[in-house]
Amino acid sequence: MRLVVNGTARDYAGSPVKRLADVLRDDFGLTGTKIGCNAGDCGACTVMLDGKQVCACLTPAAQAEGKLVITVEGLKAHGALSRLQQSFLRHGAAQCGICTPGMLLAATDLLAGNGRPSRDEVQDALGGVLCRCTGYQKIIEAVLDASRHQPLPVAPEAGQAVGARSVKVDGLAKVDGAEKYGADSIPADALWLRIIRSPHHRATFKLGDTTPLLQKHPGLVRVLTASDVPRNGYGIYPDIKDQPVLADGLVRYRGEAVIALVGSRAAVEAVRDSELPLTYAVEDPLHGVTAASAAGARLVQAQKPGNLLLEGGVIKGDVAAGFAACAAVASDVFQTAFVEHAYIEPEAGWAQRVGDRIEVHATTQTPYMDRDEIAGVMKMPLDAIRVVPTACGGGFGGKLDLSVQPLIALAAWLLQRPVACIYTRPESMAASTKRHPATIVAKFGCDKDGHLIAVDTKADFDTGAYASWGPTVANRVPVHATGPYHVPHVHNWGRAFFTNAPPSGAFRGFGVPQAAIAHEALLDDLAEKLGIDRLEIRRRNALRVGQATATGQVLEHSAGLPACLDALEPHWRAMQDEAQRFNARRKGLRRGVGIGCMWYGIGNTSMSNPSVMRVALRADGRFTLYNGALDVGQGSNTIMTQITADAVGAPMALFDLITGDTDRTADAGKTSASRQTFVSGKAAEYAGIDLRRQILRLVNAGEQAVFRFEGRTLLIEDGGNTHRVALDTLPRVAGEDVLLGEGRFDPPTTPLDANGQGIPYATYAFAAQIALVEVDAELGKVKVLRMVAAHDVGRAINPQQVEGQIHGGIAQGLGLALMEEYIPGRSENLHDYLIPTIGDMPQIDVLLIEAAEPLGPYGAKGVGEPGLVPTAPAILGAVRDAVGVRVTQVPLLPHRLRALTRQKEAAE
Repeated sequence: MRLVVNGTARDYAGSPVKRLADVLRDDFGLTGTKIGCNAGDCGACTVMLDGKQVCACLTPAAQAEGKLVITVEGLKAHGALSRLQQSFLRHGAAQCGICTPGMLLAATDLLAGNGRPSRDEVQDALGGVLCRCTGYQKIIEAVLDASRHQPLPVAPEAGQAVGARSVKVDGLAKVDGAEKYGADSIPADALWLRIIRSPHHRATFKLGDTTPLLQKHPGLVRVLTASDVPRNGYGIYPDIKDQPVLADGLVRYRGEAVIALVGSRAAVEAVRDSELPLTYAVEDPLHGVTAASAAGARLVQAQKPGNLLLEGGVIKGDVAAGFAACAAVASDVFQTAFVEHAYIEPEAGWAQRVGDRIEVHATTQTPYMDRDEIAGVMKMPLDAIRVVPTACGGGFGGKLDLSVQPLIALAAWLLQRPVACIYTRPESMAASTKRHPATIVAKFGCDKDGHLIAVDTKADFDTGAYASWGPTVANRVPVHATGPYHVPHVHNWGRAFFTNAPPSGAFRGFGVPQAAIAHEALLDDLAEKLGIDRLEIRRRNALRVGQATATGQVLEHSAGLPACLDALEPHWRAMQDEAQRFNARRKGLRRGVGIGCMWYGIGNTSMSNPSVMRVALRADGRFTLYNGALDVGQGSNTIMTQITADAVGAPMALFDLITGDTDRTADAGKTSASRQTFVSGKAAEYAGIDLRRQILRLVNAGEQAVFRFEGRTLLIEDGGNTHRVALDTLPRVAGEDVLLGEGRFDPPTTPLDANGQGIPYATYAFAAQIALVEVDAELGKVKVLRMVAAHDVGRAINPQQVEGQIHGGIAQGLGLALMEEYIPGRSENLHDYLIPTIGDMPQIDVLLIEAAEPLGPYGAKGVGEPGLVPTAPAILGAVRDAVGVRVTQVPLLPHRLRALTRQKEAAE
């Protein structure tokens, strides 16, 4: 059959029922069309078919015969970006970029018939495409602004990059379809690997003879089992390698990897589960912390008594005496659920053997940790492993743990062929890590003026079948459980328990969002008891410079919560007035306003947290930033370039980028814990300063000298004199690099003692958010109408990207509060598991507070996780303000809200 693709006739001779998305990608090489679910739920595969948007994953090739198909690659006219693509770049509407092609095609459909749409019309037209990164606001702004013909901003000149709303340095590839994600560059001769996973939460199993299976499917070349894995255990911590690559006779959660089939793609996909020589003996699983911690409970891991992974806490002052002195006390038990990362790009990658080395190309947040773990599994030296990260289509912590990496590396090594693996959406959701469910028992007390005196919390976390990031969550939460407030007497304790659930890992906030729900609800309780305004009680207790935290750390700089609250106050008053006016004239619907505050320690807790960055001057007069800080959509590629350019003293336009390749970049640490801007950014600043000094030293120029390039000649102007240096005459450092600057930064922290006292983080982000909601109590529905977010970011290196991170965090916080609850075995697709759509999002106003952090690059801290933490508390507080019910369990699904309102009505 013949299709007309992007104006060119293309012949296709395959199956007429093959998905159009697969035809475009596999047969025509147009990988700009992404596949996020293969079920029509995410819209990443959206293309135009005869002028109308369709999901290419649901469209058989036969339906496209003779029709015009437009993909993202076809949006350019004569090689130039369309106005819509330019608008996406201008507004920072692409973060990770995996949904961007679908968004662009859906918007193209809208704009073809309506050149000046309203916001509501944009939301309607783009409602079928999901984004997990942006919070949608920048996308809406870009579509609304697409009709304007505006040039793209010029890259900042020397010394003007920091603070500029610079266009993303990797933005072009995200809007024209050229960006290559884990599934996009698989070699044509690659074998495919399919993981067979346990359908049971807990079982023993036996694998029979696989020879008949191999004979029945000639394209199947190998069945990998636990016995093929040199060291069958991995994990985040050096001393905890408790998760097998392939289970060895025992499965501990539904979705655990049991065996792996390797062969042609058609062969591995043709194998039916009923053909596998696997027999299971199902056992009773442990679900939930209560069951796991019960006396005599069966052990998930035999070597972990009581199913306890670890426990620890923070103790300061005398809590009993503190509560005895309180004028008001509030307490309750709060519960949160499993939450799925739901990144739009499923886990994917490929590996190949190169001599005595293995190269792994995969979607990841942490290339160096991947390298180390693969080397451990393979029992190979570190320098025998090369990790080349692909573009990462969203992570949020979920791509810190290994996924496809060890199995594709093992298969490629054994078979000496490239081997690829792409998770299906149900597989991704069954097998990947989740946000830790929490049960938090909390008690807060204050004096008659609302000043906090004592806090006592106990937080229990369900860490699932394996440790993953459980120790990090259990250790971080006690530090943060007081909230961003000064409290003299503290007893905070955290425990993590094993259960027969998917491993709980890192997810944007490391447990702090769960704790914030508790501490902010109790602040509202105390305000109500004492008749104090809810914003005011937070201002009275806000940590300030010179005060000590619960760990005894005295904040010396950059504690901007009071400024955040001051900035919010006029909006707080106006939104309350608006809600009161609405409620006075309407029945049935009620509006309310809530507030939430947060603080977040930047980087690892009480651990060395170093980053090394390098920048080179090449003989052609351009710079190369060797950037090990992986960009997963948060914009670190651009941030690092801005910082380095100003530190060197050169225009951003002269910088090229190499990111994450473990053979070519230094270890910049994990993209997690909101650390990259603060830690790697400071290392980048130091690297730029180092290179600048080397440049000036070529002619012994002073610090105030400036330089520029004329082709391959360096001109240094110093005190009225111009010095010329022919770059070709300089000795090469490596390749075309003639000078190389390096910077290293490790934030100063100290270990915590037995009482949790010490300096766990070098600096903290602070924020406050307010929410306006509308509640239909009869239906149990909550609509968030508006959010105003004030964030102390130290210094906004790129204000547009900071806003985008806050927007995206608020979207995930809204999901946490109102809709997201992962249930193993039941919500393993993006139809049953709900994440916020473009229609769920409110208008968001961002107020940037810049309380400079002297340790940070140009005063910057971090904002990746802080954007999410206060959102759920603000929304839940607004629901309480609207209909008078206290929420202690999230998500606040309609049936739960309806039950609360009925209980309130019965009590009245």
